[in-house]
Amino acid sequence: MRGTGKADIFVMLAHPVGHAKSPGIFNEIFEQKGLDSLMVPLSCRPEDFDTFWAGITAAENIRGVIISVPYKVPVYHKCAAAHDRASRVQSANSVRRQADGSWYADNFDGVGFIDGLKAGGHRIAGKRILQVGAGGAGSSLTYCLAEEGAAEIRLTDVDRDRAQKLAVLVNKSFPNCRIEVGEADPTGMDMAINATPSGLKAGDPLPMDVSKLTPDMTVVDIIMEPAETALLKAAKAIGCRIQPGRPMMDFQVEAMAAFFDIERKDRRNG
Repeated sequence: MRGTGKADIFVMLAHPVGHAKSPGIFNEIFEQKGLDSLMVPLSCRPEDFDTFWAGITAAENIRGVIISVPYKVPVYHKCAAAHDRASRVQSANSVRRQADGSWYADNFDGVGFIDGLKAGGHRIAGKRILQVGAGGAGSSLTYCLAEEGAAEIRLTDVDRDRAQKLAVLVNKSFPNCRIEVGEADPTGMDMAINATPSGLKAGDPLPMDVSKLTPDMTVVDIIMEPAETALLKAAKAIGCRIQPGRPMMDFQVEAMAAFFDIERKDRRNG
């Protein structure tokens, strides 16, 4: 039976949160495994975040939180400790409660993204890549792309200073990867990636200049809903190989489930 008074509670936090797939995915896993656990979608206005997080911390049966836009950076700074993946980008997409009640941060954006690309048969090593978006998810992606041997990353973001700072930091860790800050122009690239929320809503502007795409390019979007964004539709019409956001999420779920230790023995309640 699920949802008893002994249930462990997990939260999906975003603003807005209606597009989030994690609650449905995790609740299905809990059901399949017979775990007395629930994941609930929650949202709050950015100006209320500090009050909201104090409440999450005070709710002692909340064991973990998955975080999406725009709270990955603010939540990271609420944590007492973090994995290197989160520390290097100052951003968390998952946090778990420690024995003393404090929070421990990790970031599986890059892990899930790279594993999803590999499962789709896409090579990274030696490739020239346009990445649009240098925020919470984008930062993790840039590090992981460089770590996987990308030859060049052209990074662009609405906040150019943020993109420039990220480029400098990643280049220090991975000097063999050339990183430049430029425009959302895929000319000369092997792969073009949207790591922004642009495309979640109908009518959003395209995140890059699709007129510069060519059939030999691979186009990737980290957005999960819609499954085929306007960017991916345009790229497919041109003849590009495309990669949607769902594989990234699927591989993150595996990592998050282990991170949260969802099957700990002392909480199986039938």
